[in-house]
Amino acid sequence: ATLIVAPGRMPRAPGRAHGFLVQLYSLLSTRSWGMGDLADLAELAAWSGRALGSGFLQLNPLHAAVPGEPTDPSPYRPSSRRFPDPVHLRVEDVPEYAHLPAPARERAAELAARAAALREAVLERGALIDRDAVWRLKREALELVREVPLGPGRRAAYCDFLAEQGRALEDHATWCALAEVHGPDWRSWPGGLADPYSARTARARGELLDRVDFHCWLAWLTDSQLGTAQRAALDAGMGIGLVHDLAVGVHPSGADVWAQQDVFAAGMSVGAPPDAFNSRGQDWGLPPWRPDALARTGYAPYRGLLRGLLRHAGALRVDHVMGLSRLWWVPEGRKPTEGTYVRYDIEAMLGVLALEAHRAGALVIGEDLGTVEPGVREALAERGALGTSVLWFERDYEDAGGGRARPLPPERWRADCLATATTHDLPSTAARLSGEHVGLRHRLGLLSRPLEEEQAEDAVEVGEWLAELGRLGLLPEGPEDEEGAVKAVHRFLARTPARMIGVWLPDCVGDRRPQNLPGTWDEYPNWRLPVAGADGTPLTLEDLAASPRLRALMADLAEHLADADRPDPAPEG
Repeated sequence: ATLIVAPGRMPRAPGRAHGFLVQLYSLLSTRSWGMGDLADLAELAAWSGRALGSGFLQLNPLHAAVPGEPTDPSPYRPSSRRFPDPVHLRVEDVPEYAHLPAPARERAAELAARAAALREAVLERGALIDRDAVWRLKREALELVREVPLGPGRRAAYCDFLAEQGRALEDHATWCALAEVHGPDWRSWPGGLADPYSARTARARGELLDRVDFHCWLAWLTDSQLGTAQRAALDAGMGIGLVHDLAVGVHPSGADVWAQQDVFAAGMSVGAPPDAFNSRGQDWGLPPWRPDALARTGYAPYRGLLRGLLRHAGALRVDHVMGLSRLWWVPEGRKPTEGTYVRYDIEAMLGVLALEAHRAGALVIGEDLGTVEPGVREALAERGALGTSVLWFERDYEDAGGGRARPLPPERWRADCLATATTHDLPSTAARLSGEHVGLRHRLGLLSRPLEEEQAEDAVEVGEWLAELGRLGLLPEGPEDEEGAVKAVHRFLARTPARMIGVWLPDCVGDRRPQNLPGTWDEYPNWRLPVAGADGTPLTLEDLAASPRLRALMADLAEHLADADRPDPAPEG
């Protein structure tokens, strides 16, 4: 048996901090290749830390996607959570790019020009972000760059990375190489290749050695640029820096399940039981870890996963953190209503999480929204993990007395949380205040009641919050002033004791569109929209940095945070 000695608590937040919630792909600069990349992230970190006093940037999962076109754009159904996706690379920032010979440099310039056309189509002509097109161009450019020999220092750094990552990276790169030949679903691969330990797979690894090394090299480059982004954040004065996101699971056909079949439950999928919002339950199509296999291995797969994610992080957000205690398993071919809860050893799961967070000096934020089993929030708080509190969900249910719960006063919010106005799965604040999100869901056939009923209830809810903001003196501009109301929402968050205040980046410029609309697939362009202004015009990173609306909101938030943290004056005499 493996003895794991874990610290009692996770690292604590260094004072209160505010920062942006960012979907990296949506953050295009004038230099990116059609979608946001790690150089854009470093620029945002350097600017927001220095100019705005931001303490962190929370990101969408940057996990490696399942290849093949069309690639699933959702960052929450990855091929691997153990390694980041090289689509986020800035090609020109790879040091060997500067040493391309003339013919290769000319070809790289052609590829960059085509990437600029992709970027302009998104920013100027309303095209959607095309991850597959971006990756085709980057992959060809990176193939050219790889022909440039590494210098002795770079070669030594690459060898150190290979040695440090070991079998996990070798398996990941082998899966990527095999997927190039046989397609991205290992369950249909021929001749024993579905088994990562078979003799046939060992031969294939040798036959595809160059491609395996290519994918190892890509992982190294991506890791390096992630490290550069975190250093940029810390150098800019951020107390936390990058907050990475751990998705709840991985795609059944992807690299992690292929390499770790012994710890994943075959024929099972993670989901959610029926609830007030979804009477049919949910099936997310993600195979769960087997709790018995985790225990048998001393939680090694879980430890390795966390260690990789925390390499360049000041904090880790754990999606659906309730899954550390139990997950709803749905047998393959069955309805979600026919699933059942399977328990995990929450003490062991939290202990390993605390251990790896302690080693990295990183905070942990649990996404504990929705149906949460009694005792889970208390267990997380006892270990020092922060929760997640979203303004619209925080109501005073204890004093409701069976009636309608009023907005929870700011002083009664929990301190150990990341407080936000919205998330990637919810309407933007401008859309919420205007009621536009109800109309969008109506047009897409997502409402379960008549439009008028939904609009009436939504107007009551928004009206209650506006009244609360007015009662607290946080809305001097009046409820009709949308920009003022967005400021008031964030003034309210500053009035709470929450240790972290997260600002949804699109909220800063009045963006109306959600990045993801749950319940849709092709009906809505989930995960493919750039940040845009109130009129729907896409905005570059440079536009955001120059935006008077963004600067006014962040200055207002910083001022109210300072006021809230200022001690009351001592009584005279």
